[in-house]
Parts: sequence; C-alpha cells; structure tokens
Amino acid sequence: MTTEIDTSSPVLVTGATGYVAGWIIKELLDAGATVHAAVRDPANADKIAHLDALAADAPGTITYFRSDLLRDGSYDEAMAGCAVVFHTASPFTSDFTDPQRDLIDPAVEGTRTVLESANRTPSVRRVVLTSSVAAIFTDAADGAEAPGGVLTEDVWNTSASLTYEPYNYSKTLAEKKAWEIAEAQSRWSLVVINPSLVIGPGMQRRPTSESFAIVKQLGDGTMRLGAPKVALGVVDVRDVATAHIAAAFRPDAAGRHITSAENTTILDLGLTLRERFGSKYPLPRTPLPKFLMVVAAPFVGRDRRFVSRGIGVPLRLDNSKSRSALGVTYRPMKESLEEMFEFMIEQGYFKR
Repeated sequence: MTTEIDTSSPVLVTGATGYVAGWIIKELLDAGATVHAAVRDPANADKIAHLDALAADAPGTITYFRSDLLRDGSYDEAMAGCAVVFHTASPFTSDFTDPQRDLIDPAVEGTRTVLESANRTPSVRRVVLTSSVAAIFTDAADGAEAPGGVLTEDVWNTSASLTYEPYNYSKTLAEKKAWEIAEAQSRWSLVVINPSLVIGPGMQRRPTSESFAIVKQLGDGTMRLGAPKVALGVVDVRDVATAHIAAAFRPDAAGRHITSAENTTILDLGLTLRERFGSKYPLPRTPLPKFLMVVAAPFVGRDRRFVSRGIGVPLRLDNSKSRSALGVTYRPMKESLEEMFEFMIEQGYFKR
C-alpha cells in the first residue's frame, strides 16, 4: 500500500547522507518533493554525490544546509517552511572510545536540538524520529522476559546503561527525550520508527551503518570458523524508508512502530548467504560455541554479558502495528541480504 506524499511544502531530512536517509530522500524526490537536506558539510562533494544523482533523475529538488547536532539553532534555517521533519541523524557504531561523548551526547542532545527547532518553526506539523528496537530491548534475554515472550511497542529498554551496551542506552534516552519534548506541546505530532538491524543495498560507496560491519565480518573470513547464534531482527532499508514516509504523511499515524521483517540469528545470516556465495567467500557454516564467544566478546567490541544473555535465546519482535498502521509489506530476508552482499562486492568490501 503506497502513501501519498504531500509536496506542497518542503521536507527536512536530518542526517541526509545516512544509509536510511538516502532511501527516504529517494522516495521524496521521486514524488516531486522539495527536500531540505541537513548535513555536516555541504561542501563535501563526495558525501552528497549520490543525493545529487538522485535529484538529477527525479522531479523533486534538493537543497543542502550545514547542521550540527550539538549546536542549538543549527537546524532553524533548514527547517524554515517545512511541514514534515525526518530526524534520522544519530550514530550507529560499535567503534567508540567514550560512550558519553560518542554515542549519548549526539543522540540525546541532537534530538533535543532538532525538536527545539521544531518548537520554534510554526510550519512544522509532523516529526518522524528514527529510533531503534534498541530502545525496546538490549539482548534476547530481555525478549524472553517481555509479556508473553513477545516484544511490542509497549516495551521499553530497562537493561542498557552507560557501561552495558551504551548504543542501546543512547537510543532509549534519545527516544524518551523526543517523547518528553513532543508531549509538552500540541502543534506538531511525533511518530517513531523502531527498526531492527537494517540490511539491503546502499546508495553511497561506503555507508556508515554498523550492519555493513557485521555482514563484512560474515564474508571476509572473520567468522569462517563459526558465527554466534545471537538472535536479532532484520529489515530491508527500503522498507524502513517506506515506513518513514507512511509515518510522515498518514494523518492517523501515531506512536512507536517496530519495523522488522524477520527474527533470525547472525549464524543464520551467514548460512543464508552461503547458499549463493559460499563457493567464493568464507562464510560461516557452524555455530561458534558459547564459551568461545564469551571469551572473545571484548575483542570484537561486545560485552560478555550480552553474549551470555543472548546466545541460543530466541527473539520475537511483533511487527503487526507497522503492517496495519503504516501498510508496510516486508521483503524476504534472503532477498535483502543477497542484494546487500552484491552491493558490498561491487564496492570492494571483500578483497580477493
């Protein structure tokens, strides 16, 4: 089910050079919308080349605005005249040295910066926040402890902290800040998208999403001796973009939306890729024993508690609200993974 995009006023996309943002912008431009793209450095031609290419082949137009998540008022100019704001800008990485500086501050203060701009901009009617299922749970054990063993939009992450899976903590704090600001006013409404691990092809040469790091480890031999049976959900980036569009332009859209196609494990991602690419790439075929994962966890940037609580525990994410309220129809995981792997081969992720 498609959603009609209102092109009568500009639309702001923060973090416009990001993995998910690129596909959102494509849908907007294809519909003829005027996109205000907030980026760190509009003069960096390499960073915005893929967006320029999208605009060249679409009826919509794109204009770039310099922005900074940690600078108050940074989004005021970009937001002027916009009825809809997509706030996608937030770090997604396991490569950090200071979780407060590198994860928490950009996520939480960035959300505050953008939404306070929305409060100052009379044209804004809807804000769509890219949150994550990380704001719902930390590990599979959280899922097992949820009501009925199923994670829904009613569940909030209570296990993450600055010292335990700080990325999940940053997403939880950022989304809570967004709801706090939204509920203190009545002019604009907030709708939240909570994707699981986003997979599928990118637009720019080297997307910065952590999902590419995970799939690279599957294909470059890092996990050739075995992959962990750590449970996770996955979803195609194009379906996440479609969910954002519906959240923005469906008048009755409201609340949080788990956006996830399938419940799986890291090992199953590797086994799925083996069917097509196993003859050429050292993809895993067996599970890595739990005791080895617990020992090795700190060397791959994971907390031993995450491994011990997550391996072998099934995960059930309920995506029924995104299907019914936003009309999302999900692509099969196999299709998304194969297209992502093909994209990564073309971009030279795997040296032969």
